Amino acid sequence: MADDKKNAFLTDVQTLRANAKKSLDDGAVTTTYKGDVKTAIDILQAVVATELVCVLRYTMHAISVEGLTSESVGAEFNEHAASERKHMLAAANRIDQLGGVPNFNPEGLATRSATEYGNGGNLVEMVKQDLIAERVVIEHYQELIRYFGDNDPTTRIMLEGFLADEEDHATDLHDLLVAHEGKPFLN
Repeated sequence: MADDKKNAFLTDVQTLRANAKKSLDDGAVTTTYKGDVKTAIDILQAVVATELVCVLRYTMHAISVEGLTSESVGAEFNEHAASERKHMLAAANRIDQLGGVPNFNPEGLATRSATEYGNGGNLVEMVKQDLIAERVVIEHYQELIRYFGDNDPTTRIMLEGFLADEEDHATDLHDLLVAHEGKPFLN
């Protein structure tokens, strides 16, 4: 009897098999998906745009940084650009899994992104632009993680990984800022 109660929440294998044979055109989206697929895709389109803008900004900063430490700072910017590219591709693949087509169209990219491209400038200005962008993304992804919750654990887990990376980027940038200004930019 105890085993019956313990497994009561599990769907029997025959039902799982029958459900899997239905709606094959839906791919990975099964009848147990609790989220709103269209909303999830729309949100992820904005994530793709945000990550793409971050790739472009970090790449521009890596190329244009000048000064005594420009080589090491440029390498840090390139490392962050590569990480953001991985995020962008993961979000695009998730859109595909949900039955959507990722939007890489450069037209309107800035308006779809949560972050700004930036203006370049000297090393400290570039680090500040990137740190602000990371802080925007951290808050944004925290909200998205709460939104997806248990309704779409795959997307939530993906975003949790992004969040950990973004927090690491923010720490790196804050350390660079302190090293170049001698005082923390943020309290």
